[in-house]
Amino acid sequence: MSFRSLDKLLSALENQAQFKELQQFQRILDCWTEAVGAAVASHSRPVGIARDVLWVATSSSAWSQTLTLERSRILKKLNALLPDAPIDIRFSPAQWRDASTQYTPDIENTSKRSLQTTSLPAAKREPAKDPQTAFARWAQTLQKRSQHLPLCPRCQCPTPAAEIERWGICAFCNSKS
Repeated sequence: MSFRSLDKLLSALENQAQFKELQQFQRILDCWTEAVGAAVASHSRPVGIARDVLWVATSSSAWSQTLTLERSRILKKLNALLPDAPIDIRFSPAQWRDASTQYTPDIENTSKRSLQTTSLPAAKREPAKDPQTAFARWAQTLQKRSQHLPLCPRCQCPTPAAEIERWGICAFCNSKS
């Protein structure tokens, strides 16, 4: 095999649409924290690009909705930072939890990204053998997730801060009244 054929192979690879999308996605990952800020980057993670639409996973549906409303501002910042920015962005919490890898923005150096492998605890790796164990794990997980949340003034249940800011009570109490 000569180097000319290898050069032709590499140039053919670079001209493929998937390779260009991969390069574009890599550039977006490199400047994501700079474009959206450290606080937003900790609750969002670009997961792919297809047909010039950037798909971003968010930590919750509230973040997804908030970032959807900020979509044009984010696109303007990406256009300023990148020569070939996407034409649209879609936000969804669907791909936020990935068992094998998790993108964590490098706040100290925004030009780099770090890919951190996370291992799941043994309790989460094995499926529960009976419904009581499954329920106990689920309840424990919910308790851990909600321990930092403020309480609803009416029902004293853990409630996202955005709901209390919006209605003064949780969404469940708001739907009752």
